[in-house]
Amino acid sequence: MINFAIIGAGSIAKVMAHTIKLMNKGGDESVNLYAVASRSLDKAKDFAREFSIEKAYGSYDELYCDPEVDLVYIATPHNFHFEQAKACLNHGKHVLCEKAFTVNAKEAKELIKLASEKKLLLAEAIWTRYQPMRKIINDVIASNIVGPVTMITANLGYSIAEKTRIIKKDLAGGALLDVGVYPINFVNMILGDPTSVDAVCIKNLEGVDVSNSITFSYQNTAQMAVLCSSALGVSDRFGMIHCRNGFIQVDNINNPQGLKVFNEQYQLIKEIACPKQYTGYEYEVASCVRAIEEKKIECPEMPHERTLYIMQLLDSIRAQLGVKYPFE
Repeated sequence: MINFAIIGAGSIAKVMAHTIKLMNKGGDESVNLYAVASRSLDKAKDFAREFSIEKAYGSYDELYCDPEVDLVYIATPHNFHFEQAKACLNHGKHVLCEKAFTVNAKEAKELIKLASEKKLLLAEAIWTRYQPMRKIINDVIASNIVGPVTMITANLGYSIAEKTRIIKKDLAGGALLDVGVYPINFVNMILGDPTSVDAVCIKNLEGVDVSNSITFSYQNTAQMAVLCSSALGVSDRFGMIHCRNGFIQVDNINNPQGLKVFNEQYQLIKEIACPKQYTGYEYEVASCVRAIEEKKIECPEMPHERTLYIMQLLDSIRAQLGVKYPFE
């Protein structure tokens, strides 16, 4: 059994804790929700009571030093990911780190090198990479039901522009690293790496992007993708896969709940619902448990090479947008 610990006690951490409890209730005893750490001991204790967690720590250092902790889930804002993941690895803990994995590719590269040296698992918790809908979407495309893919449009937007993690440049704020990673990963899972990238954005007064539009071009295959992400308002969250003889509509690229296939007469010809899930987080947890048991340092669904590539891509997009953080 893997002793699982959580750093951070916010909303995402609660979803993960709830997920593990549901996994246990469903008969999966491979992972034990063992500890939680917050900068506030009271908050950690409240979290532990809510989810029946054995250990509650009022500092991250206490969690790092607990020899019973096997795997740490980092659920704090991404400007803290690097230092927390590094500390976990240096204390012999496996790591599952929320997206955006780090602030930039330099940090990601250092963590990957450290995980390799320590022979410890380091995984990015971009949940859509682990979910079964990923294979279902690609299988439908591969079936050629409406012909080859010619273009993809994907968007994700929430009304979150007032949140501190979005507003502040010194917190690595902006829509790109917070929600933009989802359309980027959605397209990358289907079309692979683009040959050219063009990006524009709207910035707030602090100089971070709050809405952006990115175009990927694939010159060798005559394909294109247009991606939008925003912190200013709610979007439909659709992923639209345009094909020669119709199109495929994916409902919610942030947690795909199903897909619909339409022919060139705009008639619905196929529909697939998302397989029943607890929350959608269980797949990344199960993958980490398998990897640890098999003594692997990465998960096959999101290998280090992909994590590093996406971080490099985000760096290049931010360079085009003119968004640079003061600590870089």
